[in-house]
Amino acid sequence: MENEIRMMEWGRLICDKRLGMEEYHDERHHTRSDFQRDYDRLIFSSPFRRLQNKTQVFPLPGSVFVHNRLTHSLEVSSVGRSLANEIAIRLSGKYTDRDILRKLADIRDIVAAACLCHDMGNPPFGHGGEKTISAFFSEGAGRKFRDMLTERQWADLINFEGNANSFRLLTHEFKGRRRGGMAMTYSTLASIVKYPYSSLHSGSKGKFGFFESEEEIYRRVAAQLGIPELSPGIFARHPLVYIMEAADDICYQIMDLEDAHKLKIVSLSEVSGLLLDFFPAGRRPRIERSMGRLDDPNEKIGYLRSIVIGEMVESCAEVFFAAEESVLRGDCRQGLIAGMDARLRDAYAACAEVAANRIYCAPDVVNIELAGNHIITSLMEALAEAVTNPDRNYSRLLLNAVPRQYDTRAESLYGRLQSVLDHISGMTDVYALDLYRKLNGHSLPAV
Repeated sequence: MENEIRMMEWGRLICDKRLGMEEYHDERHHTRSDFQRDYDRLIFSSPFRRLQNKTQVFPLPGSVFVHNRLTHSLEVSSVGRSLANEIAIRLSGKYTDRDILRKLADIRDIVAAACLCHDMGNPPFGHGGEKTISAFFSEGAGRKFRDMLTERQWADLINFEGNANSFRLLTHEFKGRRRGGMAMTYSTLASIVKYPYSSLHSGSKGKFGFFESEEEIYRRVAAQLGIPELSPGIFARHPLVYIMEAADDICYQIMDLEDAHKLKIVSLSEVSGLLLDFFPAGRRPRIERSMGRLDDPNEKIGYLRSIVIGEMVESCAEVFFAAEESVLRGDCRQGLIAGMDARLRDAYAACAEVAANRIYCAPDVVNIELAGNHIITSLMEALAEAVTNPDRNYSRLLLNAVPRQYDTRAESLYGRLQSVLDHISGMTDVYALDLYRKLNGHSLPAV
């Protein structure tokens, strides 16, 4: 059939061509691969460093270590590399072509890089930041722009998505920057797009993978890698997305429990019980004996956390290997976590239930979301007003404080509003709070 979807092929899916630098691409094998260069480029980048001062879930108290977005991303990258390594080992027993085997060996570095940058597009103040930006347009002062934008542009704004913003951050040619943005490899770029479709297909969850401004870039990446368009505007996932997604799911669920224990939101016995449920009854006495050799409660949880992650990595690798053909066809409809055996799935679901009922509604978490909501909304109102009325006196003063890389004088209203989102989503918690105080006269330069 003419419209039949062809299976994706590892030989095309693993591609070290760089966005914006295609004319310099060569097929030589270098001592350090381009995927390793992706990883190193991200580590040294300003957007990645800013993650150290962005809330993951809990506010950053200082005296008690909890995860921020940078430590979370580093841990996801570590788990993602391990999971990709397990999968590469399994796949190496299936394929005989030497070029394919060489390319499969690269998936460790691709996934590690993709995991590093999967959260780079998220705004400050935790997960609530995305909802706050969306609500500014859907129910706040931004509603006035509805009739000035196309349906697609409006959908981009009322469903603001950190994943789509990460793709923009990596690929957009900001003012004064080079073509191709951060000039990442095609495979790394495709491996972060969890929802490979536009905001018009975002559904009730509001998830999508690229803004209108970056759709042409995603289509170019998909064409190069042989990622099929399953139906108009909806693409198959790159297979490595499943690995990045699983690493993220493993880390945030288990590490949120560990942080909640350190902050005394959940007790040692409750967290221990939740994590021990990942193992069959026959293994638990040995694990408990090992825990008994540790006196520090945090070390006990740290030990359990490490072996739970190891158990889930092994299981997810088996799930991917078993589902490889479905993944390559583009018709795999569930993540690797959902494919684990019933014991692991049930234990994971129990952790998720505790997180929803006890952790994400904890007073400190709610308070940071409330404060973040007010700060982001106030900044959105001021900056959106400034870019739409740039010749007013206050607007000129405010826009002079916006970094020059953001195109606040773009020709289209959509482009100007995107410059506001670029600026605000790139802020750290501290920077956003400081700017809010200055704009409201609560903080003045020393004189």
